[in-house]
Amino acid sequence: MHKKNLSINIHNEYLHFSAAHFTIFSATDRERLHGHNFAVKAVATSQIQADGLAFDYNELKRELASICDSLDEYTLIAENSKHLTIREKSNYYSVLFNDQEMLLLQCDTLLLPVANITLEELGNYIIEQLRLSGLFERVCIENLEVDVSSGSGQSVTSFYSKGKGKGKGEGKGNSNE
Repeated sequence: MHKKNLSINIHNEYLHFSAAHFTIFSATDRERLHGHNFAVKAVATSQIQADGLAFDYNELKRELASICDSLDEYTLIAENSKHLTIREKSNYYSVLFNDQEMLLLQCDTLLLPVANITLEELGNYIIEQLRLSGLFERVCIENLEVDVSSGSGQSVTSFYSKGKGKGKGEGKGNSNE
């Protein structure tokens, strides 16, 4: 019997988050702090198993919703940026860029383990969070595409392949938010 391959598309209204950020272009050039309503979509490829199901895709939806919720209504800062110096200062993060200091309340700020807050990095961050959650061990997902958009006509798709481990983002669309 031949394998029955398929794609499952996850595109739900609740898969979104609102966040402030700035993109860093160089040691001296960055965007102003601003916000977006980010939307997340996913396409998982799998095979139909003997029970007639590929996998319980409610698990994927729950994990994606949890990640979106964890990012919602925060200022996102790239903790691994070579252009930022981040220090704790009382209840604030002192974020230094090009001799400019921004003080951000810690309770309103998330430091993400990425080099920049871009659609490219957010897509790969989401895939890494899915991997850390154990999702790829629990369900039969062979490949996953995670699409993150910051507005109509502007998105990036990042990819995960079971045989290759960590996702490798490849842009589709314009990543400058």
